[in-house]
Amino acid sequence: MTIAIVGAGLGGLLLARVLGVNGIDAVVYERESSRDTRGQGGMLDLHSGTGQRAMREAGLIDGFHAIARRQGQDLRLLEPDGTLLLQEDTPDDAPLERPEVDRADLRNLLLDSLPERAVRWGHTFESADHGHLRFADGSSARCDLLVGADGAGSRVRALLTDARPAHIGQNVVELGIPDIDRTYPDLAAMVGRGNYWVLGSGQSLAAQRNGDGRVRVYLSFYNTAEDWFARSGIPFDDPAAARSRLIDLFAGWDPRATALIAACDDTVLPRSLTALPVGLTWPSTPGVTLLGDAAHLMPPVGQGANMALLDGALLGLALAARPDDLPAAVAAYEREMFERTSAAARQSAYIQDILTSPDAGRKMLAFFQPG
Repeated sequence: MTIAIVGAGLGGLLLARVLGVNGIDAVVYERESSRDTRGQGGMLDLHSGTGQRAMREAGLIDGFHAIARRQGQDLRLLEPDGTLLLQEDTPDDAPLERPEVDRADLRNLLLDSLPERAVRWGHTFESADHGHLRFADGSSARCDLLVGADGAGSRVRALLTDARPAHIGQNVVELGIPDIDRTYPDLAAMVGRGNYWVLGSGQSLAAQRNGDGRVRVYLSFYNTAEDWFARSGIPFDDPAAARSRLIDLFAGWDPRATALIAACDDTVLPRSLTALPVGLTWPSTPGVTLLGDAAHLMPPVGQGANMALLDGALLGLALAARPDDLPAAVAAYEREMFERTSAAARQSAYIQDILTSPDAGRKMLAFFQPG
């Protein structure tokens, strides 16, 4: 059988790897022109029972350990006035329960594990009909199974459901400080080795140390409309003025927190966050299925990438176990995936509710330290 995977994200690549290990042909079609077309984002924490399990099934756990950052598990949680609520520093001999890994490094590990022609770059999926795929450049291909691993804006999803992602009331601005240990050593010491998180009423500031020395800073605005950026007064075409406006929006916060904003370079990226309905399902349909954000886009609180990787692993194993009965293999995968990811989406929605609450810091502390 031939499996066509649309999207060279983490879940799609993991699926291609597991299928290849089990002797099943798979081709990944990716709209970007090469692996280096754009940046892949910041750090991910891969959980031992989900994302790391997927890496084990793919035979790549040693490669993952080589690029994972144990110290990335460190956490500092604060209130806007600078009160430190929680500091967790990871011992050098601590188990790798949720180590951080650079998303680009993880993607490269997966890409390098595949045959050279496994990924067809520059192929934008347009439509499919009875196993016949059509791409924007006029080319076509045939497959026995089409897997939509094409993220939040999935085109494959429309073959199975009318559901579309909806705005979750959160708008985020991403900034960054390059080479922070050299350029701002005091701020580097404040952020620490992992994640620095300040939770206020309706707003938060998260700083995340990356393996290349950059600290990514995420400013979140909760309970805001999808068009909030247009009304925010943030001049995104003028980075210096945008930083100044963002500092104004965090007036009254500890100056050490707003100093992080002032130290950022000219990367100022607005993002409006969306999610699919919790518990989304569809009738199992011969010849097509979904994984990752295409199937269960949820708030970005640590579950999405882990679920996508495990989707890829379990779908690959299901197909390898029933190579002569694709519909049964897909149906078995979907039953497990629906139950597992619905639980993850409910937990993500619960954390999202905490973040949008007036006493977010104290409630998050209670979440990390129940009882």
